[in-house]
Amino acid sequence: MEISVTAAKGQLTELVRRAEAGEQIVLTRHGKPAARLTSITTPAEAERRRKFLAEISRRGAKAITPGPDAAHSADFLYDDDGLPA
Repeated sequence: MEISVTAAKGQLTELVRRAEAGEQIVLTRHGKPAARLTSITTPAEAERRRKFLAEISRRGAKAITPGPDAAHSADFLYDDDGLPA
């Protein structure tokens, strides 16, 4: 993507997000390329992060304990006739 420096000033946060996602942003001055905004994350680092997040998800799934579902989570508040206990 190419964008003028003037236009980029008001969109810097969005441009940084896009660069972090892997898009290369070229800043232009008077229609000519002046600078490039790219992510500093290397592919190896991105893979390391992906594996780390996968491991956290796996550990979290193991730690889940079954409990009452939402439809029955407040049953202890009522007696057998459905009245407040």
